[in-house]
Amino acid sequence: MAEFKYDIVKTFGSVSDNDNGWVKEVNLISWNEREPVYDIRAWQENHEKLGKGITLTETELKNLKELLNTMEL
Repeated sequence: MAEFKYDIVKTFGSVSDNDNGWVKEVNLISWNEREPVYDIRAWQENHEKLGKGITLTETELKNLKELLNTMEL
């Protein structure tokens, strides 16, 4: 598997956590020294291991926010 780099530019907060120490967070991350993107994924507490997640551009995040605002929960 190819190595990759990441830099957590800003942490916005956690969405959930579970008993095994993993926390689902929303962050602004630069992957492989590229332009930062918004990222939602599970991390171990020390940010050394990461789970599957989703990355969104600013436009995609705005569209998601609009969509979520229309949903009745």
